[in-house]
Amino acid sequence: MIVESPAKAKTIEKFLGKDFVVKSCYGHIRDLDKTDFGIDFKNNYEPRYIISADKEALVKELKKLAKSAEEIWLATDEDREGEAISWHLCEVLGLDAKKAKRIVFHEITKKAIQNAVANPRFINIDLVDAQQARRILDRIVGFELSPLLWRKINMKTSLSAGRVQSVAVRLIVEREQEIGKFSAQASFKITALFSLEDEKGKKYQLKAELPVKFEQEEDVQTFLQDCIGADFAVSAITVKPAKRTPSAPFTTSTLQQEASTKLGFSVSRTMLIAQKLYEEGHITYMRTDSVNLSQQAIEAAKSEIEKNYGERYVHTRQFKTKSSGAQEAHEAIRPTYMENAEVPGDNDAKRLYKLIWKRTMASQMADAELEKTIVDIHVSTRSEQLVAKGEVIKFDGFLKVYTEALEDESDDEATILPPLTVNMPLHLLEMEGAQKFSKPAARYTEASLVKKLEELGIGRPSTYAPTISTVQKREYVVKKDKDGIEREAIQYRISNKKVERHVVTETYGAERMKLFPTDLGILVTDFLTANFPQILDYSFTANVEEQFDEIAIGKREWHHMIDEFYKPFHKHLEVTTQTAQRVTGERILGVHPESGEPISVRMGKFGPMVVMGELLDPKEAKARGITTKPKFAGLLKTQNMQDITLEDALKLFELPKTIGTYRDDDVVVGVGRFGPYVRNTKKFYSIPKGTEAAAITLDEAIQLILEKDEKDKNKLIHDFPEHEIQVLNGLYGPYIKKGKDNFKIPKGTDAKALTLEEILQIVETTEPSGKGKRKFAKKK
Repeated sequence: MIVESPAKAKTIEKFLGKDFVVKSCYGHIRDLDKTDFGIDFKNNYEPRYIISADKEALVKELKKLAKSAEEIWLATDEDREGEAISWHLCEVLGLDAKKAKRIVFHEITKKAIQNAVANPRFINIDLVDAQQARRILDRIVGFELSPLLWRKINMKTSLSAGRVQSVAVRLIVEREQEIGKFSAQASFKITALFSLEDEKGKKYQLKAELPVKFEQEEDVQTFLQDCIGADFAVSAITVKPAKRTPSAPFTTSTLQQEASTKLGFSVSRTMLIAQKLYEEGHITYMRTDSVNLSQQAIEAAKSEIEKNYGERYVHTRQFKTKSSGAQEAHEAIRPTYMENAEVPGDNDAKRLYKLIWKRTMASQMADAELEKTIVDIHVSTRSEQLVAKGEVIKFDGFLKVYTEALEDESDDEATILPPLTVNMPLHLLEMEGAQKFSKPAARYTEASLVKKLEELGIGRPSTYAPTISTVQKREYVVKKDKDGIEREAIQYRISNKKVERHVVTETYGAERMKLFPTDLGILVTDFLTANFPQILDYSFTANVEEQFDEIAIGKREWHHMIDEFYKPFHKHLEVTTQTAQRVTGERILGVHPESGEPISVRMGKFGPMVVMGELLDPKEAKARGITTKPKFAGLLKTQNMQDITLEDALKLFELPKTIGTYRDDDVVVGVGRFGPYVRNTKKFYSIPKGTEAAAITLDEAIQLILEKDEKDKNKLIHDFPEHEIQVLNGLYGPYIKKGKDNFKIPKGTDAKALTLEEILQIVETTEPSGKGKRKFAKKK
């Protein structure tokens, strides 16, 4: 039996007898050849696959086992990727895909595995075709668009475009632009605090507010002034029953969202832990867009709820999947054994499992029964009425186990109102009119981006996490915190029967772990949106996903679908290659206060930079009599092209600068390709993240130098400067460094005992490795 992962193999092996050998193929064993796209465009887009170099030994072993085996069972995951892996195994191992025994299961339990073995099926070629179509289409888009980006956005780093990743970046860029254009609108909110006594003389307090907000300060002052000496009384009490219904069990996307909100996990972290829980047999398959539960799972949940909470808490229900294209698996993510409220493992695995267990149990529990109360408060001097609202939980139902989207479930306490009756007089303790400001749409978190992609129908359960990881890896998007900004706000209060005006300072706009577009991400998005609007169109991308779904159920032929996309796309690409201008995102910031030279910000080969002077062709510069060359300075990591000012740019031109001397040499600070640095005695020392190069002192620079030199000294085993040779301790053991070349030391050799002659012998007879590799001829 062949599965994808060793952990899955280990779990399944426990359930099968000695007749089975369970082996892992470690995911895909073949991929598209990178030569000529790996696609035969002249032969109906037929893919050309090659065995990955790192899988050759594994394939050899699997072939050997296959020859001696009586039967071969393919037990890869039941989604499209899993189906494709099984098909590739058939192709490589010489099996007939129409006869090979294919088994699927969405939980790794003894019963599920034995049931799957008893009911094998054949490979579903429609699922394979859907996966191939996605892979081929994404290869075409990536391999054709990326070289265009290299030419039009002249950078040393490799740029890439992808069908789904580019749309995800567009969402983040557009949200940032929306925030940039947002102008906060101010209004005033009236709140009041009253005291009251019941019939027995017991005192209570009641909070209330005005349902409408005032736009003008004068209106706030007038309202508060009118309330001085006014009579307040309860004019009406409205009590309404309400209920709260539990959410459906987890799909991939809702698990990612809830784990982010409640546990602080990134999307990729959630999937990594969920994969482990699945492979260890604790939960069902974790890539699914179905909210369905099997009847067996519902009965098991019912039994646990009755046992732990009583019969009143039971309300079994079957949720229906909203997505018409739900195809990844047949069940929601749930525990395999409902009686296990906890599982062994590390803390993160325990927390994620507990979240899944609670959500599943809650989905089969009774609604929470609430009582909502609205109290109207009459003001004798005004026509408006204040309102107090309260909520009481009469029966907690599923809330006994689970509350959705709260950091801490204990925070979900109902607001309980004191005993009130109509016409009851109220005594005013405090009243305030506080200035409030409207807020822009929030920046995306990883979880909210997944939610948006799902709403738009872009991507599928298996693509969310890789997409979000890719856009960050490509440096189109960065996940970071943002400090709040201080601003002044006006507050009016009634104090000593007078209306007082105060100006207070508040902090707003602080954000944690949000997704921000980089300058590069904005530039690439703007270029693609202008030149390939269809590729970045949300509806088009969602429609492509629907076409993949149709292929997966045999309603569409994949070659035809690729052809319909490719021919117009390729023709448009050829035109754009000839007509589109190179883009730099250049923005003029102003002129130098002394020299009068123009200062601009633009994207350069190594990233965003500021330029002093004009970037001219040599002939044009000569014709205009300009002899001075422009100066360049890279932006700090905390800066961006959209917000940088002329003042910020001028400070960057102060670097590199000499801040003193040490060891008879200048200590220079600057910002280079790899970030801010200190230079001394021809050696470079990286300045730690968070420390500004322009602000570093000589003492701090010397400390950096000493710490780095001490670290390097511990790495040094031998040093022969006259031969440019060092023996160093590396990450993977000792090695020899000669000039820019590195040489492996033979296994079993004591690096400390090596003599110069022995080191030279190794250098002469061994080919260099690593980044410094050069052409080398072994000497006989």
